[in-house]
Amino acid sequence: MGDLSIIFVLVFLAATLAIYAFYWVFVFNRREQQVINRRLELNKQLRDASAVLATLRDERGIRNLSNPTLRQLSDWLSQTGINVVRRKAILTALAICLVLTFAFSEVLGLGFGAILLALPATAALLVLYLVRQRSQRIGAFGEQLPDAIDIIVRGVRVGLPFTSAVALVAREMPDPVGTEFGMLADEIAFGLDVRSALANLYRRVGQADLLFLTVSVGIQAQTGGNLAEVLGRLSKLMRNRANMRLKIKALSAEGRASAITLSAFPFVIFFLVNFISPAYYGAIRSNPIVEPAIYLGLFLLAVGNAIMYRMVNFKY
Repeated sequence: MGDLSIIFVLVFLAATLAIYAFYWVFVFNRREQQVINRRLELNKQLRDASAVLATLRDERGIRNLSNPTLRQLSDWLSQTGINVVRRKAILTALAICLVLTFAFSEVLGLGFGAILLALPATAALLVLYLVRQRSQRIGAFGEQLPDAIDIIVRGVRVGLPFTSAVALVAREMPDPVGTEFGMLADEIAFGLDVRSALANLYRRVGQADLLFLTVSVGIQAQTGGNLAEVLGRLSKLMRNRANMRLKIKALSAEGRASAITLSAFPFVIFFLVNFISPAYYGAIRSNPIVEPAIYLGLFLLAVGNAIMYRMVNFKY
């Protein structure tokens, strides 16, 4: 039995290393190659600014819907930066649902209840993935935004108009800032006023500091003043907010680690016990109270996660 356990551990380690190697070679390297300006890539292919803007808007799924709820949902999806293809999304959801149904049926022995549990679990996984992608994209945009504003400040100080300075950011900065500011420059060049173009930029990105940029440029356009000085102070403010955000993240690290540990602990213990002694839960699987107890436990776990999330994530 000891030798067999060692073999299982070695196979698990080999599989883990193989998956990591596959991710590093095919996913991570490809992602590094894609960290370029998507707009510049399309400019080389299409050679038409209006076609480039239309293509970028179609890829992002940006729609001007009349229903406020649908419009907000569309903006939220566009803020993830993912080109959502309907057929691919449906097939992915079905595949995840089938895998979860099989897992719940085989491991927990729930029968038809496995389907009822797999459907919300699939929806939750997809939503969590989109939330994570949106959060990562907004975080990356927030890290690049002060540098982008500094480029605009330097451009304005040497005599460039605001639109040309924005276009300079689009040429010099990688994504996500490069493409988003490129779309901003294109919209202004096609006749949209600066405040509306900045409002569209905020819709596409959802980064809170963009509101400061919109207000600053809008007030300067109405009242006049030194735009370079205003944006320079705004860049300093954003960097101070970023430093504060990092301090809060460091102070709340213990709480976030506790939340992750407490959330994963029941599942880890269950799978370890089931792996070491498969017959341990066999005597109670047929008990009618098992399924309600599992549903109640998952619900309480979700409530606990929500409370812990609110404890370590707050406005400042």
